[in-house]
Amino acid sequence: MADTSSARAQILGGIRKALNSAEGTEEARRRLATHPRNLIPARAQLPHDRQVELFAAMATEVSATVELLGGMAEVPGAVADYLAGLNLPAELRVAPDAALDAIPWDQRPTLTVTRGRARDSDGASLTGAFAGVAETGTLMLLSGAERPTTLNFLPDTHIVVLRRGQIVGTMEDAWDRLRAAGGEGSLPRTVNFITGPSRTGDIEMRIELGAHGPRRLHILLVED
Repeated sequence: MADTSSARAQILGGIRKALNSAEGTEEARRRLATHPRNLIPARAQLPHDRQVELFAAMATEVSATVELLGGMAEVPGAVADYLAGLNLPAELRVAPDAALDAIPWDQRPTLTVTRGRARDSDGASLTGAFAGVAETGTLMLLSGAERPTTLNFLPDTHIVVLRRGQIVGTMEDAWDRLRAAGGEGSLPRTVNFITGPSRTGDIEMRIELGAHGPRRLHILLVED
């Protein structure tokens, strides 16, 4: 058996040297302070209307479904019709998010709506999103008392309300928006980036949806 102790010592020694380097420390501080941007693909550098179209196209490409709505008043009907179309129970666990208070759930009295973190028995959840990334069709969701992370992963069906104005071109733009909203040093405990429903290709190299989270991701794209 090969002796790995010397290699391990060499690796750890290199790490210690880098940590004790004033130059390395200063470079790390500079990067944290300036938020340098990565290479930005041309497809994300578009007028906002085109970014919205790109977001919908990219989200659809990764097996999410996107529905365009004219306003929050259309959300109850869209949710009820979506669940009925899949022959799913008319039951929904909703994030206790003030941003969702404008949804008139009483318009669909046959839809049972409860609020709070996800339970084992919840088959469908509805949350808001902080941003949508056009480049990849990705949703950016933040944790918090009003936004339980369990709603993003436990139910089999995840429905997300996203306003058109929340769509940005790139992930860097989404981080910029988050820093501007909360200020430096006040980020949420968890930031989830979700691109399509949960999937795995581990079993015989076949894509299976719902392996580690929701098997369905339905995005309600609402006009501002």
